[in-house]
Amino acid sequence: MSSVQLLRVSENRQIARDTYFLELAGDTSDLRRPGQFVNVAVPGFYLRRPLSVCSWKPGQLTLMYKVLGGGTDALTRISIGTELSVLSGLGNGFSLPSGVRRPLIVGGGIGVAPMLALSEFLIEEGTAPRVILGFGSANEVALVEEIEALGISVTVATVDGSKGVQGLVTDAMAQLRGDLASSLSDPEEAVTHELITDQQDFSGELSLGGYDGEASTDSASQDNSTPWDFVYACGPTPMLRAVFACAQVPGQYSMEERMGCGFGACMGCTLPTAGGLKRICKEGPVFGSEVLVW
Repeated sequence: MSSVQLLRVSENRQIARDTYFLELAGDTSDLRRPGQFVNVAVPGFYLRRPLSVCSWKPGQLTLMYKVLGGGTDALTRISIGTELSVLSGLGNGFSLPSGVRRPLIVGGGIGVAPMLALSEFLIEEGTAPRVILGFGSANEVALVEEIEALGISVTVATVDGSKGVQGLVTDAMAQLRGDLASSLSDPEEAVTHELITDQQDFSGELSLGGYDGEASTDSASQDNSTPWDFVYACGPTPMLRAVFACAQVPGQYSMEERMGCGFGACMGCTLPTAGGLKRICKEGPVFGSEVLVW
């Protein structure tokens, strides 16, 4: 369910290079899943701007955006108290397939934005997610403190090596895989790992409703060659393709694309999939790895 809401700006502050938090007060009841997005009308611009939902609660919405052109640059100058027209509750968002015990969250660039709400959701559902966030350099790093405040260890990768692992998110994935292999070679560490995973309760039901692109995780749950049994990712398409190749397990991927209407009318964000052409704004932005054409 989506609708147009008038939301009042309560904060608009820079959190990293060219990256901002936009906090809005008003009705957030259209939002149901992490990974959904909203379309914000920027005064003076014809087309709305699709922005990722970072987190939300009743009466408060936090968006994260990066300055990429005139519209988002103008958004940085919107002052507190301004009312913005927001088309809310767009997209299908992430879900938790049955059997997932060790999810890995991977975000790159502005694709880290939905990972805060996703982390909160996966913790509430009883899983123990690991998080990898990738950036170009240290001055672009964002959301690490907010996710770590949930009790999750975050691995940061930067291309120039100015913070965390030097390289891409896939380099951090390879390092994480190696670290787990080392810990499981220690009998005490191996027992602890098994106790943690066995104590988690999974009902076998999707907590956020049905999802057309849900992947079977039966084989993934039995795969002990990786420290994760399912992958959630959001970022540029080349990064998503590399993450899929590295992950070796099913996953859900949030695709990025330029959008016009944001609700499936203009067909401007059409994506070829194994199930035919899909609109990223309407049938996505989150797709199961099994339906994406890599």
